[in-house]
Amino acid sequence: MSDTPVEEMSFEQAMAELEQVVGQLERGEVPLDQSIALYERGAKLKARCEKKLKDAEEKVAAITLDANGEPAGLKTVEGL
Repeated sequence: MSDTPVEEMSFEQAMAELEQVVGQLERGEVPLDQSIALYERGAKLKARCEKKLKDAEEKVAAITLDANGEPAGLKTVEGL
């Protein structure tokens, strides 16, 4: 596990560590107390990834929708 606080991780960092945590838990080669700590860290990493994705979705929506919530400046195939 990384020493980096989850709140400071980028999406990519959190996802990479989450994959490592899942792998360790799936192999079942760690003692119960360590498994619990890994699970808790994994839950925090998952929440971080979800938050970063939600933030990205909101940014994309802000630049692609007009004030009425309609697609802004997008051409349709029919119009080409």
